[in-house]
Amino acid sequence: MRVITGEARGRRLITLDGDDVRPTTDKVKEGIFNAIQFEIPEANFLDLFAGSGQIGIEAISRGAKHCCFVDASKRSLDVVRENLKNCGFEERASVFLGDALSYAEHSRETFDIVFLDPPYRKHIIDKVLPAIASKVSDGGVIVCETSAEEELPAVSGDFSPAREYKYGKIKITAYRKNK
Repeated sequence: MRVITGEARGRRLITLDGDDVRPTTDKVKEGIFNAIQFEIPEANFLDLFAGSGQIGIEAISRGAKHCCFVDASKRSLDVVRENLKNCGFEERASVFLGDALSYAEHSRETFDIVFLDPPYRKHIIDKVLPAIASKVSDGGVIVCETSAEEELPAVSGDFSPAREYKYGKIKITAYRKNK
């Protein structure tokens, strides 16, 4: 796993081992960032379900002002901190241990880009998406990574799916504010 482009281009990232870990492939990651590339500079980014932190780190590398990493696993956040240190991005990040839904409901921050990559087929997005939608700035985007067959809500707060991309067994859905 590596940073694809930007300030930390080519930097190797570490990840956790095990069946519960499902790092986003470079092909999918490239697709995600192609879809939001013009919104990244100076953005306040949220990497919910951060895992190794590779998506948020890629965002910082491409010019995001700040990234907030949230995960319920202390081991995952230890990996995030190590990856941030190796890339020199500690000052542009904050790391929170906790449940994604609780964070979404109680955060007072506003984000320009939110990335959600929860465990597949557990309907977690159905709960988290409405809670986080109120924390997204006007013109912001919520990007969800799910299994290709997973059905997502047609509307969540003021947001609805604007684009959908499929990469084999993985689906990326970009939610944008309704006009």
